[in-house]
Amino acid sequence: MHKQLVLAAAAAALFLTGCETTDMRMGAPEAKTVATGAAAGGNAENANSQMEHCPSPLGTVSLVENQTAGWYTIVTQQYRLPPTSQLLRLMIQQSNCFVVVERGAAGMGAMSRERALMQSGEMRSGSNMGKGQMVASDYGMSPEVIFNQNDAGGMGGALGGRVGGIFGALAAGTKTREASVMLTLVDNRSGVQVAASEGSSSKTDWGGMGALFGGAGGGALGGYSKTAEGKVISAAFMDAYNQMVKALRNYRAQSVQGQGLGGGGRLGVDGAAAPSQTSAPGAGGAAMMSLKAAQQKLNDLGYHAGTPDGAMGRNTQNALRAFQQDQNLPQTGRLDRATSQALSAQ
Repeated sequence: MHKQLVLAAAAAALFLTGCETTDMRMGAPEAKTVATGAAAGGNAENANSQMEHCPSPLGTVSLVENQTAGWYTIVTQQYRLPPTSQLLRLMIQQSNCFVVVERGAAGMGAMSRERALMQSGEMRSGSNMGKGQMVASDYGMSPEVIFNQNDAGGMGGALGGRVGGIFGALAAGTKTREASVMLTLVDNRSGVQVAASEGSSSKTDWGGMGALFGGAGGGALGGYSKTAEGKVISAAFMDAYNQMVKALRNYRAQSVQGQGLGGGGRLGVDGAAAPSQTSAPGAGGAAMMSLKAAQQKLNDLGYHAGTPDGAMGRNTQNALRAFQQDQNLPQTGRLDRATSQALSAQ
C-alpha cells in the first residue's frame, strides 16, 4: 500500500510539473521571465507582447538604485539576482519610451578609464574620447521592491485527502510568491517628480516537491523554485512600467496657480519672506530691493503701491504688475530679481 501511494504521488508530481528530459535548448520559454528578447537602438526583437510601446522617446533616462536599501540587499544577496537596473534597461529600451544613458558605477568607471587612456596619449589619433560628448540624463528612474510570501497551506488538506499523508506534505510545501514594486520618475533638472507607479505579480511554485522526490523531477523543480523570486519580481516591474507609460501618454504638467513651481506655493507660511525676496549668498546680480523700498519706489514713479510697510497687499501687487507691463517684464505681481533690478535702474 505504501508503495502504491509513493507511485501515485510521483505520478501526480510529473503531471503537475510536466517534467521531461530534453536536449539543451536555447530560448526555452519555461526559462524566461516576462522581460525577454533583445533591444538595439530603437529596434526590439522577441519583446513581450504585453510591453507598452511609444512611437518616439520622451527623453533620456538613467537608473538610480538605492543600494543601501533593505530590498536591494534581499534581491542581490539573498536571492542572488542581478541589480534591478539590468532588468529595467531591457524593458525601457524595448518600449522605445526613453533612451537609457549609463550612470552606474561600473559603466562610469569604464568611460573614465577610456578618457584617462586618451589623455595619457596611448590611444591612436582620431579616437575622439575627449570631453563634451556625454549625453545628459533628462530623467532618473528609481525602483523599489516590496516582498510578500504566503503559504498556500489550504491546498495541503485538499490534496492530502486523495492520496494520503505523503501528498499532503508535498502540497504543504507549495508557496505563492508575491511582489509589489514601485517606480518613480524624477526630472533631473528641476528635481520635480514627473511620475510614479506601482506594479505587482504573484506566482505559485511547488518547492516541496524537490525535497520529497529525487532524480530528474526533484532537481528540475528545485531549480525552478530558486528562480521563482526573479520571475515574480520581473513581472511586477513590467506591470509598474506599463502603468507608468500609460500615464505618461496623457501627461499634463502640474502647475501652481499664480505662483509657479518653486515660487512659494499656495500654502504660505505666516511671517516668512517670499521666495522672490530671498537668494543664496553670493548670487549673481545686484542685491534684491526690499519690498518696503520697492513700494516707496513704485509710489515715487506714480504706481500707487500704498503705504510702504513691507507687506504684500493687493495695491502692491497691482502696482508691480503695472510696472512690469510698462517694462516688458512677466506680469507676476511679485518682486522678483528682474523687477527689482528694473526698479533700481529708475
